[in-house]
Amino acid sequence: MKLHFNAVRANRGDWSLAAQGTFCEGMHLVSGDVGSGKSTLALMIAGLFSPTVGSIVSDGISSKMISMQFPEYHVTGLTVAEECRSWGLDSDPILSGINLNHKRDVAPLTLSRGELKRLHLACVLAKKYDLLLLDEPFSSLDAREKERLCEILSQRTGGITILFTHEQTCFPQVDHIWEIQQGELFDRGEMPEALTRWMHAPTLIKKIISSGKILKNISPSDLQEAVCRT
Repeated sequence: MKLHFNAVRANRGDWSLAAQGTFCEGMHLVSGDVGSGKSTLALMIAGLFSPTVGSIVSDGISSKMISMQFPEYHVTGLTVAEECRSWGLDSDPILSGINLNHKRDVAPLTLSRGELKRLHLACVLAKKYDLLLLDEPFSSLDAREKERLCEILSQRTGGITILFTHEQTCFPQVDHIWEIQQGELFDRGEMPEALTRWMHAPTLIKKIISSGKILKNISPSDLQEAVCRT
């Protein structure tokens, strides 16, 4: 499976975003400042926004899903349990897994933003897709839920998963790093070599690298191992 960007450019007034490159199977991290174009790039890949020029070509991808930053955009069920079933899922294991079984009969939009995000992500990650696009999946989650999400994503196998985020503290294990700077998508390469070229790398990661320690990856456990290494 591959996703090709052929001289893609999106224009919105004075703002533009250019992208060239190929996403292969694995976990990809796309970082960038707020407003840099991460969400626009995700929407173009999902087919919800057309590039001004160029093309995005899918090779061997038969199913795809986009999880947008605001979970309210995805709600279709009248109750929390119905929301699970709208995804073709059994509500019992989903709600038990995120500690929301006691709210199964309430309206999804009465949940807190964090609860709704947990519900939405649980439904998304319970299914398999050739291409999974996660736009700011860590937003509205507390530190514990961020770590739990990272563990789930790190265990994901098969297909192409693209994580769009400006998160600076918690990441899953990734295979490839990209970043958006000054209106252009840059391919920083595969792990761990990509870390030395990652301009948006969090301060902790930069400090670890500057100390001469080699990071295996950027999940919480990888960072802890590198920091504690003598």
